[in-house]
Amino acid sequence: MPQSLSKNWLHFIFSVKNRENLIKKNCQKDLHAYIIGIFSNYGSYTEAIYAVPDHIHILCTLPRTISVSDLMSKVKSSSSKFLKQSGIDNFVWQNGYDVFSVSSSKVETVKTYILNQEKHHQKSTFQDEYRTFLKEYNVEYNEQYVWD
Repeated sequence: MPQSLSKNWLHFIFSVKNRENLIKKNCQKDLHAYIIGIFSNYGSYTEAIYAVPDHIHILCTLPRTISVSDLMSKVKSSSSKFLKQSGIDNFVWQNGYDVFSVSSSKVETVKTYILNQEKHHQKSTFQDEYRTFLKEYNVEYNEQYVWD
């Protein structure tokens, strides 16, 4: 095969440290644009992104040229600096992140889910949402070490 091709869809979820409500509506669009730019610089296409006050969801492709952990390290460190420069002096993302693979046939479903975060969180907390994802993807976890 003369070339390498791939199309891997990923759903990232990560929260503000201690799930503090630091992402305000007035900086949401700028944060989205900034993160989309970071992904784009690394060859990743962002299909959906939505930040609520205490966490963020991102649906994007994984480029062939960078690992998941390296990409997420770049996104989290750069966006954290961006938010601090935007006036949120004490902003810090949680240490970890979650990433789930998404089948091409489920991209629209996940996109719709992400873009409806505000409505979704009128009925469900981040913690409950997160536990649901872990169960759906059969991820074993210890509740004691999940929250920071």
